[in-house]
Amino acid sequence: MVIQKPCVVALTWKLSDAQGAAIDELADPVEFYFGGDDLLPKVEEALEGQATGFEAHLHLEPEHAFGDYDSELVCFENRALFPDNVEPGMRFEGLPEGHVTPDMPEDTIYTVTEVYPSHVVLDGNHPLAGLALRLHLMVRDVRAASEEEIEAGSVGDAPFGVAGMVAAPERLQ
Repeated sequence: MVIQKPCVVALTWKLSDAQGAAIDELADPVEFYFGGDDLLPKVEEALEGQATGFEAHLHLEPEHAFGDYDSELVCFENRALFPDNVEPGMRFEGLPEGHVTPDMPEDTIYTVTEVYPSHVVLDGNHPLAGLALRLHLMVRDVRAASEEEIEAGSVGDAPFGVAGMVAAPERLQ
């Protein structure tokens, strides 16, 4: 089957930064909806019209991957607004109730980058923002998308999610 919208592709890949440092690897095939939100547009461009067995080496500049790093998406919030066990690397959907930083997007996943006695530093950038990436991918299978997948525009929670990169984030209350 040829890859065309809508279908589901099973991929394996190795993702690294521009210097070749490993970031992510899918050794076992994972399914992604082709023609929805599961894959980056440049990845879909490379896959369009291909079939099982296709292999590609892509170089993705930040504007074709997760965007440039935006220092305005970094904020400092009162330590008391967070759970006692807060630590760098934790991720939260939106800012905590009672936050003091104005004009920050509410629908963003924030990563804790630093924890101090008086405040916590949050970063709303995608973890790969500002990075040029190398992606070596291989198409392991192609199949027709189900009606449910077509309606959802996705096969579900893609683990790396070239488009996602976030497992279910915690919600601060």
